[in-house]
Amino acid sequence: MLNTKLDTVKRLLSDYQQEHLLQFYAALPTASQEKLLDQIAAIDFEQMASLYRIVVNRQTPINDIAPIQAQDWAAFDENQQALFADKGWEQLRQGKVAAVVVAGGQGSRLGHAGPKGSFDIGLPSHKSLFQLQAERLLNLSRTANQHIPWYIMTSPENHISTISFFRNSNYFGYNLKDIFFFQQSVLPAVDHQGKILLEAKDRISLAPSGNGDCFAALKRSGALDDMQRRGVEWLYYCNVDNALVKVADPAFIGLAAHFNYPAASKTVERAYPEEPIGLFCLSNGRPSVVEYSDAPRELMLSRDEQGTLAYRHGNISIHLFRLDFALQVGNSQLLYHAAHKKLNTIDQKGNPVSPDSPNAYKFELFVFDAFELAEEITVVTTNRQAEFAPVKSRAGADSPATARQMLFELHRSWLLAAGVPAEAVRDRQIEISPLTSYAGEGLSPDLLKRIHDTKVDQL
Repeated sequence: MLNTKLDTVKRLLSDYQQEHLLQFYAALPTASQEKLLDQIAAIDFEQMASLYRIVVNRQTPINDIAPIQAQDWAAFDENQQALFADKGWEQLRQGKVAAVVVAGGQGSRLGHAGPKGSFDIGLPSHKSLFQLQAERLLNLSRTANQHIPWYIMTSPENHISTISFFRNSNYFGYNLKDIFFFQQSVLPAVDHQGKILLEAKDRISLAPSGNGDCFAALKRSGALDDMQRRGVEWLYYCNVDNALVKVADPAFIGLAAHFNYPAASKTVERAYPEEPIGLFCLSNGRPSVVEYSDAPRELMLSRDEQGTLAYRHGNISIHLFRLDFALQVGNSQLLYHAAHKKLNTIDQKGNPVSPDSPNAYKFELFVFDAFELAEEITVVTTNRQAEFAPVKSRAGADSPATARQMLFELHRSWLLAAGVPAEAVRDRQIEISPLTSYAGEGLSPDLLKRIHDTKVDQL
């Protein structure tokens, strides 16, 4: 049986010039041989050849690209903002909103051995990124008197450890029937010649296929069917590594429902031309995002007649998708992008190699490529300081330290707005639980007195 499978795999590898994948096969134990043959047999070699041939050599076109117009939330008056928020709360009360968080990454860049969502950014409460989102959803669910279903996309690498982390944390008080874990797919990584890499003698180097796989993964897993059964109409999408994300934000939901385009996105103005966030734009007249790693320098530097960045609206990966649109995208094939990365592999003798420079391409789908299937989407500018604290690197910009400081400053601003004297919070690092306040509301006189009279640092 094993020999028959081996013969089949050898013919397949010969057809696609990938024979090197079996170079250590003879010396492997039987169990490892079977595992490697199964991995190879599961690869779509025609797809891999096409991806290398087309995607690696594809250049991002800059013709037929133009700046996109965005709504400015701050430009709406208080009555308009209240109307949008009321409409969003109505959607939540009627059970028409689901939350989707993409959490397939590991925390290795942060020095954390585990799923990135399980990372503690150093708050006084030591809450993980997952717990911060869970408690924001619990607060909204309590206020709306309606459970918000939460769909969590993992990867094969961290699926089991993510579920274990939730189980050990008692799901942060979330009702288990309202949490749905689903996995994104993986694809082999290739070297500069298109050869599939080995991570070990008996293991193919596999990489998650990107956040854009969420639509297909939601479909494969039955999550979209589950949403339909629940009567969901809007999917609130975000990344796990934004410490300030206002997951299932009622005001944003109401704004999206008001315009009722297939999708909506929050954006912030790019802080500087080389900031590593995607650029919202129009491509051939349709809404689009050019990822910063794909964007030509001239596009990133381009300025308008007023001297402002022409493509100033940055993508912060906070989106809303109408369920019917998500179903459409789930049945479509988005375009793959090639990411040039440093990936651990082995050399010709089977010794581990940790490269100093990018040695591989991994292939990814981007969720924002779905926008081009819509004639128009709602794009709204939001407050970076209140909603965008990415945790990407161990130190420096976009690190736990910067995210933590942004959260402290935001919570300090809530207290000042609620009437706490400035001297009571000056130079203090005060954390307010999402269960206490979602966005600065509900800070009671007793709570404010505790802040004023004591040195408590978390509420």
